[in-house]
Amino acid sequence: MIVNGEQMNFESDLTVDGLLDELDLVSDRVVVEINMDIVDKNQYASRILDQRDTIEIVGFVGGG
Repeated sequence: MIVNGEQMNFESDLTVDGLLDELDLVSDRVVVEINMDIVDKNQYASRILDQRDTIEIVGFVGGG
């Protein structure tokens, strides 16, 4: 799969939550887009990724 423009390989049956864990990202601080569709945070635990998916993960940074 491609994650933020980089080819990556992970185990099968990896969920969005699992991917975020692998990348040490906190789900409350990111938005995940799979194949140009934003995934609802309620689906992170159940949405299984495919090796052909293109994933973009956008993180939020506070400032002021």
